[in-house]
Amino acid sequence: MSENCTHDCSSCGVDCPSRNAQQPDFSAPANPNSHVKKVIGVVSGKGGVGKSLVTSLMAALMRRHGHSVAILDADITGPSIPKAFGVHGQLMASDDGILPAVSSTGVKMVSLNLLVANETDPVVWRGPIIAGTVKQFWTDVMWGDVDFMFVDMPPGTGDVPLTVFQSLPLDGILIVTSPQELVGMIVEKAVNMAAMMNVPVLGLVENMSYFVCDQCGKEHSIFGPSHAREIAERHGIERVARLPIAPALASACDGGTVEMVEAPWLEELAGQLEKL
Repeated sequence: MSENCTHDCSSCGVDCPSRNAQQPDFSAPANPNSHVKKVIGVVSGKGGVGKSLVTSLMAALMRRHGHSVAILDADITGPSIPKAFGVHGQLMASDDGILPAVSSTGVKMVSLNLLVANETDPVVWRGPIIAGTVKQFWTDVMWGDVDFMFVDMPPGTGDVPLTVFQSLPLDGILIVTSPQELVGMIVEKAVNMAAMMNVPVLGLVENMSYFVCDQCGKEHSIFGPSHAREIAERHGIERVARLPIAPALASACDGGTVEMVEAPWLEELAGQLEKL
């Protein structure tokens, strides 16, 4: 290693031992009672853009397509998946592992909200403990036969997203964003992280993209013009979906009936996943 080494092999042409050293394997084995075919991460560069909404809608849509579906809620400090599906109570376990909860239409899920005594109890944990819990959701839960597992990640590029990228066999990710220019810049951080981890970006979902007036039927860009296709083209992302601002979506999540919502905006992405 050169004394002037920056530890960034991507910008260095020196053939040193550090470059040639075998990278450590952080992959975690699945529970012996789990047979998951495809694992799809749902990520965002910042919070509040609707990542859990997209996770829920995609899971429900794939279930309507006839697939066995599961959700691993990796957003430990802000879990919202069970509420969106109207699933409450605590998970059960056996000597072989933890049993996932199952929604009314058959979507399996594990979330910290299904393990704590009260759903409103805060999770005041350090990053390594949170990351370790996410890994246990993969290794200790008996997921059974699953065609598509969606992993709802916390925002950003910190401990938990890194753990998921390194420990779970991701087949690709969906990136969720909103129309603001700042968010567009942050999306590129998520895209670049996926590239560093050699995980393909399967699609870009722009939430709160527009509002359709119920009087005139015209689309209004409440948060400014969309930049989704521009960002997608810049990074070679083939699939783009745009979700409207719709009070019915919020009501469904709050009322625990998200799997009853039709999601025509995501059909093209669903088709993309089925081709994997």
